[in-house]
Amino acid sequence: MNVFTGDTKDAKKGRKWLKNVLETDVVEVTFTKKDGSERILKCTLKEDVLPEVQNKETKEKSQEALAVWDVESEGWRSFRWDSIKSVKFTIGE
Repeated sequence: MNVFTGDTKDAKKGRKWLKNVLETDVVEVTFTKKDGSERILKCTLKEDVLPEVQNKETKEKSQEALAVWDVESEGWRSFRWDSIKSVKFTIGE
């Protein structure tokens, strides 16, 4: 069972928790891509790592997916909440 899936109170807490971790650390998220292959993404939402915003207009945020900064290829990527297989990060580094 994926704790980030659905519209339940637990899923909302799980999503909020992961967003908070992403805002302070680099996180390794393993998920299944649409084509069925597995992807390991090292990503973050840390302000000091994100690129400077050029255009203040942003598209509407999806409830099914989360956009994150890929620290390895230095670009925006996203994953669907229901495709997450694992989340890894280090505490205290």
